[in-house]
Amino acid sequence: MQRLAQKVALVTGGASGLGQAIAQRLASEGASVVITDVDRSAGTATAAAAGLKFMEQDVCDEQRWTQVVGEIEQRLGRLNILVNNAGILGPMNAVSPEDTPVDLWRRIFAVNVEGVFLGCRAAIPAMRRAGDGSIINISSIAALRATPYATAYGASKAAVRQLTKSVAQHCAERKLNIRCNSVHPGDVRTPMWDKAAEELARVRQVPVEVIIEEGRTDSPMGEFTLPEDIAAVVAFLASDEARHITGTKMIVDGGTVNCESYRKPARGAAGQSR
Repeated sequence: MQRLAQKVALVTGGASGLGQAIAQRLASEGASVVITDVDRSAGTATAAAAGLKFMEQDVCDEQRWTQVVGEIEQRLGRLNILVNNAGILGPMNAVSPEDTPVDLWRRIFAVNVEGVFLGCRAAIPAMRRAGDGSIINISSIAALRATPYATAYGASKAAVRQLTKSVAQHCAERKLNIRCNSVHPGDVRTPMWDKAAEELARVRQVPVEVIIEEGRTDSPMGEFTLPEDIAAVVAFLASDEARHITGTKMIVDGGTVNCESYRKPARGAAGQSR
C-alpha cells in the first residue's frame, strides 16, 4: 500500500529500535522519511541501509528543532508527519518515588516531555503551511498504570499523553487540519529494552532470563509486542484513513492494560518501549 505517497515524515530517535522500524514502515508506504538522532554514526548507517535521510538532532535543543524543520521544508518542500519517538528510560536503580534523584527526573523530562513539546511546537506552523499534518507522540503503557519501579519515566509518559490531547484540541479548534495522537506500547524487545533488562537483573541479582520472562508474560497474550506492531499503528495514524482521529490514545500491548486482571504487575521493564 502507498497510503503515504507524497507525504514527508520526520521520525526522531530513528537510528535504531522502535524509531527505525517506524521510519522503515512509513517509507515502505510511500513517504519521504527523515530520521534524526543524537547518535550520528548509527543514524547515518541506518539511513544509508534503508534509503532514508538522516539529520543529527538533540530533541532538547530548541534552536535545532527550528533548523531541522526548516531544512526539511527547504529540501523536501513540506512536513506532513512528525513521529516524536525519541526518549530515554534512565538507570534501573534509584527509581522509586522515594529515591529518584532530581537531576535524573529533570533529564528524563527534558528528553521525554520537553523534546516532544518542542517537536509539536515546531511542526504545527510547518504543517499549517503544508495544508495538513499528523503528529504521533510515542508514549507508553507506563502513562496508564502505576510505575513505582520507573517513577520519572512513567510520569514523563503520562505528561506526553496530556500534551497530545492539548495539541489535538488546539489544532482542531483552529481548523488547521492537523491531528495529534499518542501511541502506548507495552514491552517491545528493542536494544533499549534489553539494556534495561540487563541492568535490572544486576540490581535485583537475578538472571536476565527472569526479567525477560516477566516482560513476556506481563501481557495476557503471553508474548512481546514487536516493533512492527507499533509501526503499523503509526502508519495508520499518519495516513488519510485516520483523517477523523485526533486526541486519542492507541494502546498496543497485547492486552496488558485493558485486559489486566487482579494480579501484581511484573517487576520487569514493563511499558518501556524503545
